[in-house]
Amino acid sequence: MKPQSAPKIAVVLVNLGTPDAPTTQAVKSYLRQFLSDQRVIEIPKFVWQIILNLFVLTTRPPKVAHAYQSIWQDGSPLRNIAFEQTKLLQQRFDNEKNNDLLAGFDIQVFTGMTYCEPALKDVLTKINNEKFEQIVILPLYPQYSATTTGAVFDVIARWGMKERNLPAISFVKDYFANPLYIKALAESIRTFQATHGKPEKLLMSFHGIPQPYADKGDPYASRCRCTAGHLAKELGLHDDEWLCSFQSRFGKQEWVKPYTDATLTEWGKQGVKSVQVISPAFSADCLETLEELAVENRDIFQSNGGGEYHYIPALNSQSLHIDLIWQLVLPHVLAHKDNKANWV
Repeated sequence: MKPQSAPKIAVVLVNLGTPDAPTTQAVKSYLRQFLSDQRVIEIPKFVWQIILNLFVLTTRPPKVAHAYQSIWQDGSPLRNIAFEQTKLLQQRFDNEKNNDLLAGFDIQVFTGMTYCEPALKDVLTKINNEKFEQIVILPLYPQYSATTTGAVFDVIARWGMKERNLPAISFVKDYFANPLYIKALAESIRTFQATHGKPEKLLMSFHGIPQPYADKGDPYASRCRCTAGHLAKELGLHDDEWLCSFQSRFGKQEWVKPYTDATLTEWGKQGVKSVQVISPAFSADCLETLEELAVENRDIFQSNGGGEYHYIPALNSQSLHIDLIWQLVLPHVLAHKDNKANWV
């Protein structure tokens, strides 16, 4: 008997989220949702809600909104890049649908955000309402952390508790040492250096997490260091030519070290003539890369006596990045090949 309909498979690319506008009110709404997640802030909820509402949300949103205004171009960079990545991956599946490997599949790619729009929980509801049999979830965080990828797990779990007929769901945990990921990063750096030259120092700056999170077993920092080591080896760098550091501290507690801003301060005082910075933890450029790394940290380095400074963009929609995403989700799609639950 021939199938009357193709198996429907959804691929969801998930990122953190972004305010809907570069305004104080929109930023406040985003920060309230983001910073209320106990995956992100592990302070007892009652205590933290007092701090959050009386102090953080009364002082931080105007400053963050001003920073967003400096990078906002026809919308949020993170959201725009996420939609572009989704479009390119959809094109890849569409181009491959007539080959033997994917013949007979109906594959659609979606964008989802843990916080704000398009909200992952709403995307999952839309997918389930449209009778997809399989959902492949790819959080675009190369290095797993409970604060990011773990939060995606939580959204799916809460959503699933309210659904009667659940689809099959598969999940890509991370890809911090995937050879295609390391190759994509290396090629991005080589392409950048073909124009800007090779620096005295290459700084691989990752978003940080509090040190107590790592002490309790979060593997994020060790995964970041692993990525950095593989990338340095791929580029053939000597130990004195690169460093792995951590940025974006929040609050007064100790975070994983070394700190990016402290490192750049020290390098500036040492008279380092040139620095290039890349942030391999980010799959799409956003406030933390375009404003904090590209602008704030440049000023820190140069105000302390440092020389030339360049930020190397995230992988964004580069072809090697789309190839990597394709290779990450393809095995999960093919795992459904013999499941004809949607065929009659």
